[in-house]
Amino acid sequence: MTITFERLSPALGALVHGLDLREPLTATSHAALHQGLLEHQVLFLRDQLLTPRQQRDVAARFGDLHIHPIYPKHPEQPEILVLDTELNDLRDNALWHTDVSFIQTPPLGSLLSARQLPPYGGDTLWASNSAAYAALSAPIRELLEGLSAWHDLSKSFPLERFGQTPDALERFNAARAANPPVRHPLVRVHPETGAKGLFVSEGFTTRIVELTESESDALLRLLFAHAARPEFQVRWQWRVGDLAFWDNRITQHYACDDYRPQRRVMHRATILGDRPRGPREAI
Repeated sequence: MTITFERLSPALGALVHGLDLREPLTATSHAALHQGLLEHQVLFLRDQLLTPRQQRDVAARFGDLHIHPIYPKHPEQPEILVLDTELNDLRDNALWHTDVSFIQTPPLGSLLSARQLPPYGGDTLWASNSAAYAALSAPIRELLEGLSAWHDLSKSFPLERFGQTPDALERFNAARAANPPVRHPLVRVHPETGAKGLFVSEGFTTRIVELTESESDALLRLLFAHAARPEFQVRWQWRVGDLAFWDNRITQHYACDDYRPQRRVMHRATILGDRPRGPREAI
């Protein structure tokens, strides 16, 4: 069956037809999925209720997998992160963020599987960082290309929410020690397409290195608001069995926390990437 991509918004997002990920990826289907990801930045597939092993195997075709230092893992597949509102405080997902940008080689992408959903609410939004960058004025783009910023795990995983029990505190301290703040360029060149995109998010970016504190705060507020403009977004209303696959190098996302006290359970496989490079490094 031919694999096709149905575009969902001008900036990013496509619905994939003709692919069943419960079957092993062939070389042809892998290449098509990879090319679709590069073109559309986030892909959605309906009726893909994969086992944790199947989800891990699909993700592993694209690279080595990350194991999250704080969130719980699936008992059968440690590479599968479990996002369950009965187990986790997920308020850190209800803001714009690029996954795990607090490490030296942030993820290439993620595969997110919907396992249990509330009857309404719980949508996820994605935004294109390349569309956001392109919409900035030329002087601002030139300024940003010479700047870098700190990304810190503790901004989205603060001690007061993730260190409240002895076990949680031990896990938090180990995660913090293993993941000190890292410095990344504000503008990232996509390693495969060459596209430029903002690499800054409310979730983990704390300070622009080259600016004063007040200058950094003002510019980050501008960039956070700019990157979240509706014209750069696509919004997905989940059904059980849906799978989203996004390019973490050129997008950010926001998980709506509007369904409490109902339960939401998602499984995520996270594919490691490379060290972000800025435009001046990439020349």
